[in-house]
Amino acid sequence: MGIKFTVLGSGSTGNATVVATDDGKVLIDAGLSAKKVEQLLGERDMSLKEIDAIVITHEHADHIKGLGAIARKYDLPIYANEKTWEALEKHVGEIADANRCVMQTGEVREFGSLQVESYGISHDAAEPVGYCFYHEDQKLSVATDLGYMSSKVKEKVRDSDVLVLESNHDIDMLRVGRYPWNIKRRILSDVGHLSNEAAGEAMLDVVTERTKRVYLAHLSRDHNLMDLARLTVNNVVEDRLAADDHRAKLMDTYHDRSTAWDRLGEE
Repeated sequence: MGIKFTVLGSGSTGNATVVATDDGKVLIDAGLSAKKVEQLLGERDMSLKEIDAIVITHEHADHIKGLGAIARKYDLPIYANEKTWEALEKHVGEIADANRCVMQTGEVREFGSLQVESYGISHDAAEPVGYCFYHEDQKLSVATDLGYMSSKVKEKVRDSDVLVLESNHDIDMLRVGRYPWNIKRRILSDVGHLSNEAAGEAMLDVVTERTKRVYLAHLSRDHNLMDLARLTVNNVVEDRLAADDHRAKLMDTYHDRSTAWDRLGEE
């Protein structure tokens, strides 16, 4: 089958994604309630009973809201680096010792034929990470909650078949929005979130002929719109690329519903 994935939910209200091969299935983050994850997975003809592990990017509530309940109900191992474990421990309740798994930043784990590699990112959390997934010659990368995209992050996610990339906010909408200035400053900082413009700039460095699709993810409900994100990213890319240069197809994600299964290797 190769790799397939679905973004169950993406945004400040909760984040969760499932990546699967025939013999390995991983949940990235559990920022939705257990009930919501069960519902969304059921709509995609999969159950949490089929999941082998949960891997955590960082300890913010929109990434771990349902973590404890899901891990306990389904007896699932949780993988996170030591600093993230220290930061999230008080928020997830009782977790069996056998399911407290340390996966240090940069480490590679295997779940069946699915290889999972974490890499460090810039965000205001204890030790936040993104993930790359490999199966044979396929590569899926997930890069959200980035204050900025460092050269090391670009190197990690470059040349992916499919990329899930943060496009959090429109800068003008954020500046005139209702958030207090200290929150706006945090979002705009190097440990905040990628703007639509920054997502477009990043794509110029990481999208190759191999990259078929880029999912714009973690959109702010207050300071962004999917149509605006798509338009801004396209404008940035078109300004810098010749008409005949390769362009990946831009894909939507949603805060309230899942994306259809995307199977790598399909056009």
